[in-house]
Amino acid sequence: MTDRYEGKPFLRLLDSYVLDTIGHLDEANRKWLVEAEPFFRETFVASGGWRDIVAQRMQFPDGMDASIVEVWTKGRTKFMAMGGEELDPVEFTHRFVDTNFPH
Repeated sequence: MTDRYEGKPFLRLLDSYVLDTIGHLDEANRKWLVEAEPFFRETFVASGGWRDIVAQRMQFPDGMDASIVEVWTKGRTKFMAMGGEELDPVEFTHRFVDTNFPH
């Protein structure tokens, strides 16, 4: 199995953005992301916090967070209606990012 983020450092930020948006970013990663903000600002020549950097770099339109939450909510409802158990937030994030932002 390969590491999803090998050679793709921004992908970890993008996945974290989606996880945070749907309310499933764990506290350890949140803390690391905030502590690493100066590095991200320098690396990506951007300003603001880590979420701002992702939004700027991806050129997200206003309302992007609401769109992500809507897809998450509808996906969970549909998945459970088909007899599935709770939709895994990490699996959702990977599929969402891979489908909408090919890397």
